[in-house]
Amino acid sequence: MSKTAFVFPGQASQYSGMGLETAREFPVAAAVFAEADEVLGFPLSELCFQGAEEQLTLTEHTQPAILTVSVAVLRVLEQAGRRPDYVAGHSLGEYSALVAAGAISFADAVAVVRLRGRYMQEAVPVGVGAMAAVLGADLVAVEEICDVARGEQVLQPANINCPGQVVIAGHREAVERAIERAKEKGFRRTVLLPVSAPFHCELMVPAREKLADRLVDIAFHDLWQPLVNNVDAAFISSGVAARDSLIRQVTAAVRWQQSMEKLLAEGVDTFVEIGPKTVLSGMIKKISRDVRIMAVEKPAEIRQAMAEWE
Repeated sequence: MSKTAFVFPGQASQYSGMGLETAREFPVAAAVFAEADEVLGFPLSELCFQGAEEQLTLTEHTQPAILTVSVAVLRVLEQAGRRPDYVAGHSLGEYSALVAAGAISFADAVAVVRLRGRYMQEAVPVGVGAMAAVLGADLVAVEEICDVARGEQVLQPANINCPGQVVIAGHREAVERAIERAKEKGFRRTVLLPVSAPFHCELMVPAREKLADRLVDIAFHDLWQPLVNNVDAAFISSGVAARDSLIRQVTAAVRWQQSMEKLLAEGVDTFVEIGPKTVLSGMIKKISRDVRIMAVEKPAEIRQAMAEWE
Protein backbone atom coordinates (compact mmCIF):
# COMPACT_ATOMS: atom_id res chain seq x y z
CA MET A 1 0.00 0.00 0.00
CA SER A 2 1.41 3.38 -1.01
CA LYS A 3 2.36 5.83 1.76
CA THR A 4 2.95 9.55 1.36
CA ALA A 5 5.02 12.04 3.34
CA PHE A 6 4.65 15.81 3.07
CA VAL A 7 8.03 17.48 3.57
CA PHE A 8 8.63 21.21 4.04
CA PRO A 9 11.74 23.27 3.21
CA GLY A 10 13.71 25.56 5.48
CA GLN A 11 15.84 28.64 5.05
CA ALA A 12 17.69 29.16 1.73
CA SER A 13 14.70 28.15 -0.40
CA GLN A 14 13.37 31.70 -0.61
CA TYR A 15 13.19 33.80 -3.78
CA SER A 16 11.38 36.98 -4.80
CA GLY A 17 8.08 36.10 -6.45
CA MET A 18 7.42 32.93 -4.49
CA GLY A 19 3.77 32.13 -3.88
CA LEU A 20 2.48 34.84 -6.21
CA GLU A 21 0.97 32.61 -8.92
CA THR A 22 -0.60 30.29 -6.37
CA ALA A 23 -2.17 33.14 -4.41
CA ARG A 24 -3.60 34.60 -7.62
CA GLU A 25 -5.19 31.34 -8.70
CA PHE A 26 -6.38 29.83 -5.40
CA PRO A 27 -8.42 31.91 -2.91
CA VAL A 28 -7.56 29.52 -0.07
CA ALA A 29 -3.86 30.28 -0.66
CA ALA A 30 -4.48 34.03 -0.86
CA ALA A 31 -6.24 33.81 2.51
CA VAL A 32 -3.06 32.42 4.10
CA PHE A 33 -1.03 35.40 2.90
CA ALA A 34 -3.72 37.79 4.17
CA GLU A 35 -3.66 36.11 7.56
CA ALA A 36 0.14 36.39 7.75
CA ASP A 37 -0.04 40.10 6.91
CA GLU A 38 -2.59 40.63 9.67
CA VAL A 39 -0.76 38.60 12.31
CA LEU A 40 2.64 40.18 11.62
CA GLY A 41 1.37 43.72 11.11
CA PHE A 42 3.27 44.30 7.87
CA PRO A 43 2.77 43.15 4.24
CA LEU A 44 4.71 39.89 4.21
CA SER A 45 2.79 38.98 1.07
CA GLU A 46 4.39 41.88 -0.82
CA LEU A 47 7.81 40.78 0.41
CA CYS A 48 7.20 37.27 -0.96
CA PHE A 49 5.64 38.41 -4.24
CA GLN A 50 7.93 41.30 -5.18
CA GLY A 51 10.33 42.05 -2.35
CA ALA A 52 14.00 42.87 -2.80
CA GLU A 53 16.30 39.91 -2.28
CA GLU A 54 18.26 41.70 0.44
CA GLN A 55 15.06 42.16 2.46
CA LEU A 56 13.82 38.65 1.82
CA THR A 57 17.11 37.13 2.99
CA LEU A 58 16.97 38.82 6.40
CA THR A 59 16.43 35.87 8.73
CA GLU A 60 13.44 37.37 10.55
CA HIS A 61 11.76 37.88 7.16
CA THR A 62 12.91 34.67 5.51
CA GLN A 63 11.47 32.36 8.12
CA PRO A 64 7.85 33.59 8.16
CA ALA A 65 7.97 34.04 4.36
CA ILE A 66 8.90 30.43 3.62
CA LEU A 67 6.45 29.15 6.22
CA THR A 68 3.62 31.21 4.67
CA VAL A 69 4.31 30.04 1.12
CA SER A 70 4.45 26.43 2.30
CA VAL A 71 1.17 26.64 4.23
CA ALA A 72 -0.55 28.43 1.35
CA VAL A 73 0.29 25.53 -0.97
CA LEU A 74 -0.65 23.04 1.74
CA ARG A 75 -4.12 24.57 2.04
CA VAL A 76 -4.69 24.09 -1.69
CA LEU A 77 -3.80 20.41 -1.40
CA GLU A 78 -5.97 20.01 1.70
CA GLN A 79 -8.93 21.63 -0.04
CA ALA A 80 -8.57 19.00 -2.76
CA GLY A 81 -8.64 16.26 -0.14
CA ARG A 82 -4.95 15.38 -0.20
CA ARG A 83 -3.59 14.28 3.18
CA PRO A 84 -0.24 12.67 4.06
CA ASP A 85 0.51 9.63 6.14
CA TYR A 86 3.57 11.34 7.67
CA VAL A 87 5.09 14.82 7.81
CA ALA A 88 8.60 16.24 8.23
CA GLY A 89 10.32 19.59 7.78
CA HIS A 90 13.92 20.73 7.46
CA SER A 91 14.76 23.06 10.39
CA LEU A 92 12.28 25.95 9.95
CA GLY A 93 10.20 23.52 7.85
CA GLU A 94 9.35 21.57 10.99
CA TYR A 95 6.99 24.41 11.91
CA SER A 96 5.21 24.05 8.56
CA ALA A 97 5.00 20.29 9.14
CA LEU A 98 3.44 20.85 12.56
CA VAL A 99 0.84 23.20 11.04
CA ALA A 100 0.07 20.47 8.49
CA ALA A 101 -0.35 17.93 11.29
CA GLY A 102 -2.64 20.19 13.32
CA ALA A 103 -0.20 20.59 16.21
CA ILE A 104 -0.09 24.41 16.06
CA SER A 105 -2.13 27.08 14.34
CA PHE A 106 -0.72 28.93 11.37
CA ALA A 107 -1.16 32.25 13.20
CA ASP A 108 0.95 31.05 16.13
CA ALA A 109 3.54 29.51 13.83
CA VAL A 110 4.06 32.58 11.62
CA ALA A 111 4.37 34.87 14.64
CA VAL A 112 6.86 32.68 16.49
CA VAL A 113 9.10 31.91 13.50
CA ARG A 114 9.58 35.62 12.91
CA LEU A 115 10.84 35.85 16.50
CA ARG A 116 12.89 32.68 15.98
CA GLY A 117 14.68 34.34 13.09
CA ARG A 118 15.28 37.48 15.13
CA TYR A 119 16.58 35.53 18.14
CA MET A 120 18.95 33.51 15.94
CA GLN A 121 20.33 36.65 14.32
CA GLU A 122 20.82 38.35 17.70
CA ALA A 123 22.49 35.33 19.34
CA VAL A 124 25.83 35.79 17.58
CA PRO A 125 27.35 39.08 16.30
CA VAL A 126 27.72 39.19 12.52
CA GLY A 127 31.08 37.76 11.50
CA VAL A 128 31.68 35.75 14.69
CA GLY A 129 30.09 32.55 13.40
CA ALA A 130 30.00 30.69 10.09
CA MET A 131 28.66 27.60 8.36
CA ALA A 132 30.23 25.44 5.65
CA ALA A 133 29.07 22.48 3.58
CA VAL A 134 31.47 19.55 3.46
CA LEU A 135 30.84 17.56 0.28
CA GLY A 136 32.03 14.05 -0.40
CA ALA A 137 32.50 13.04 3.25
CA ASP A 138 30.41 10.94 5.60
CA LEU A 139 29.32 12.01 9.08
CA VAL A 140 32.09 10.12 10.89
CA ALA A 141 34.76 11.84 8.79
CA VAL A 142 33.19 15.25 9.37
CA GLU A 143 33.00 14.64 13.11
CA GLU A 144 36.71 13.76 13.11
CA ILE A 145 37.50 17.01 11.27
CA CYS A 146 35.48 18.96 13.83
CA ASP A 147 37.31 17.26 16.71
CA VAL A 148 40.67 18.30 15.26
CA ALA A 149 39.70 21.83 14.20
CA ARG A 150 37.53 22.83 17.16
CA GLY A 151 40.19 23.81 19.69
CA GLU A 152 38.52 25.82 22.47
CA GLN A 153 35.78 27.07 20.18
CA VAL A 154 32.38 25.79 19.04
CA LEU A 155 32.34 23.59 15.94
CA GLN A 156 29.86 20.80 15.18
CA PRO A 157 27.81 19.14 12.44
CA ALA A 158 24.69 21.26 11.89
CA ASN A 159 22.86 19.61 8.97
CA ILE A 160 23.26 15.95 8.07
CA ASN A 161 21.46 16.29 4.78
CA CYS A 162 22.19 13.29 2.56
CA PRO A 163 25.07 11.01 1.58
CA GLY A 164 28.12 13.16 0.93
CA GLN A 165 26.63 16.40 2.26
CA VAL A 166 27.14 17.51 5.86
CA VAL A 167 27.04 21.15 6.98
CA ILE A 168 29.13 22.33 9.93
CA ALA A 169 28.62 25.41 12.11
CA GLY A 170 30.46 27.27 14.84
CA HIS A 171 32.99 30.04 15.37
CA ARG A 172 34.27 31.38 12.05
CA GLU A 173 37.92 30.62 12.84
CA ALA A 174 37.06 27.01 13.74
CA VAL A 175 35.00 26.59 10.56
CA GLU A 176 37.90 27.96 8.50
CA ARG A 177 40.30 25.51 10.19
CA ALA A 178 37.87 22.70 9.37
CA ILE A 179 37.78 23.78 5.72
CA GLU A 180 41.58 23.57 5.53
CA ARG A 181 41.53 20.19 7.24
CA ALA A 182 38.94 18.91 4.76
CA LYS A 183 41.12 20.05 1.86
CA GLU A 184 44.07 18.19 3.36
CA LYS A 185 41.90 15.07 3.62
CA GLY A 186 41.06 15.37 -0.07
CA PHE A 187 37.30 15.68 0.24
CA ARG A 188 35.54 16.75 -2.94
CA ARG A 189 34.66 20.29 -1.94
CA THR A 190 34.05 22.48 1.10
CA VAL A 191 31.92 25.59 0.67
CA LEU A 192 31.58 28.48 3.11
CA LEU A 193 27.86 29.27 3.12
CA PRO A 194 26.43 32.80 2.72
CA VAL A 195 24.41 32.76 5.96
CA SER A 196 23.93 35.47 8.55
CA ALA A 197 24.45 33.27 11.62
CA PRO A 198 25.77 29.80 12.60
CA PHE A 199 22.52 27.87 12.97
CA HIS A 200 22.09 24.55 14.80
CA CYS A 201 25.12 24.76 17.04
CA GLU A 202 25.84 25.67 20.66
CA LEU A 203 26.36 29.34 19.77
CA MET A 204 22.56 29.46 19.43
CA VAL A 205 21.94 28.82 23.16
CA PRO A 206 20.66 32.39 23.76
CA ALA A 207 18.19 31.97 20.89
CA ARG A 208 17.04 28.60 22.23
CA GLU A 209 16.34 30.05 25.67
CA LYS A 210 14.34 33.00 24.30
CA LEU A 211 12.39 30.76 21.94
CA ALA A 212 11.59 28.33 24.75
CA ASP A 213 9.97 31.16 26.71
CA ARG A 214 7.77 31.99 23.71
CA LEU A 215 6.83 28.42 22.86
CA VAL A 216 5.54 27.82 26.39
CA ASP A 217 2.77 30.34 25.67
CA ILE A 218 1.63 28.60 22.46
CA ALA A 219 -1.05 25.90 22.45
CA PHE A 220 0.30 22.61 21.09
CA HIS A 221 -2.05 19.76 20.20
CA ASP A 222 -1.47 16.10 19.47
CA LEU A 223 -0.64 15.48 15.83
CA TRP A 224 -3.05 14.17 13.18
CA GLN A 225 -0.15 12.41 11.46
CA PRO A 226 3.19 11.30 12.92
CA LEU A 227 6.11 13.67 12.41
CA VAL A 228 9.72 12.54 12.20
CA ASN A 229 11.61 15.25 14.02
CA ASN A 230 14.96 16.86 13.19
CA VAL A 231 16.68 16.52 16.52
CA ASP A 232 16.22 12.75 17.06
CA ALA A 233 15.09 11.50 13.63
CA ALA A 234 12.29 9.86 15.61
CA PHE A 235 8.51 9.76 15.23
CA ILE A 236 6.52 11.98 17.55
CA SER A 237 2.77 12.39 17.85
CA SER A 238 2.16 14.49 20.97
CA GLY A 239 2.03 18.23 21.31
CA VAL A 240 4.39 18.07 24.28
CA ALA A 241 7.01 16.25 22.20
CA ALA A 242 6.52 18.70 19.33
CA ARG A 243 7.25 21.73 21.52
CA ASP A 244 10.29 20.03 23.05
CA SER A 245 11.63 19.17 19.58
CA LEU A 246 11.36 22.76 18.38
CA ILE A 247 13.28 24.00 21.40
CA ARG A 248 16.08 21.44 21.14
CA GLN A 249 16.54 21.77 17.37
CA VAL A 250 17.86 25.34 17.72
CA THR A 251 21.24 24.10 19.00
CA ALA A 252 21.19 20.53 17.64
CA ALA A 253 21.94 19.09 14.22
CA VAL A 254 19.19 18.60 11.65
CA ARG A 255 19.26 14.85 11.05
CA TRP A 256 17.59 14.97 7.66
CA GLN A 257 19.18 11.89 6.12
CA GLN A 258 18.26 9.75 9.12
CA SER A 259 14.75 11.23 9.13
CA MET A 260 14.16 10.28 5.51
CA GLU A 261 15.60 6.82 6.11
CA LYS A 262 13.12 6.46 8.97
CA LEU A 263 10.25 7.26 6.60
CA LEU A 264 11.57 4.86 3.98
CA ALA A 265 11.69 2.09 6.60
CA GLU A 266 8.00 2.77 7.30
CA GLY A 267 7.17 2.15 3.65
CA VAL A 268 6.87 5.74 2.43
CA ASP A 269 7.23 5.67 -1.35
CA THR A 270 5.96 9.16 -2.27
CA PHE A 271 7.50 12.40 -1.01
CA VAL A 272 5.76 15.70 -1.70
CA GLU A 273 7.94 18.79 -1.13
CA ILE A 274 5.58 21.66 -0.33
CA GLY A 275 6.98 25.18 -0.65
CA PRO A 276 9.51 27.16 -2.66
CA LYS A 277 12.25 25.53 -4.76
CA THR A 278 13.33 21.87 -4.75
CA VAL A 279 16.15 21.67 -2.21
CA LEU A 280 14.66 18.74 -0.29
CA SER A 281 13.78 16.84 -3.46
CA GLY A 282 17.44 16.89 -4.45
CA MET A 283 18.48 15.55 -1.06
CA ILE A 284 15.88 12.79 -1.08
CA LYS A 285 17.02 11.64 -4.55
CA LYS A 286 20.50 11.13 -3.10
CA ILE A 287 19.06 9.10 -0.21
CA SER A 288 16.84 6.84 -2.36
CA ARG A 289 16.36 6.44 -6.11
CA ASP A 290 13.36 4.15 -5.60
CA VAL A 291 10.75 6.70 -4.51
CA ARG A 292 8.43 9.13 -6.25
CA ILE A 293 9.20 12.78 -5.49
CA MET A 294 6.93 15.71 -6.30
CA ALA A 295 7.83 19.35 -5.62
CA VAL A 296 4.82 21.68 -5.55
CA GLU A 297 4.53 25.44 -5.26
CA LYS A 298 3.16 26.91 -8.49
CA PRO A 299 -0.31 26.13 -9.91
CA ALA A 300 1.05 23.98 -12.75
CA GLU A 301 3.02 21.88 -10.27
CA ILE A 302 -0.03 21.54 -8.03
CA ARG A 303 -2.21 20.40 -10.95
CA GLN A 304 0.42 17.92 -12.11
CA ALA A 305 0.71 16.49 -8.60
CA MET A 306 -3.07 16.17 -8.38
CA ALA A 307 -3.13 14.26 -11.66
CA GLU A 308 -0.37 11.91 -10.54
CA TRP A 309 -2.26 11.20 -7.32
CA GLU A 310 -5.36 9.97 -9.15
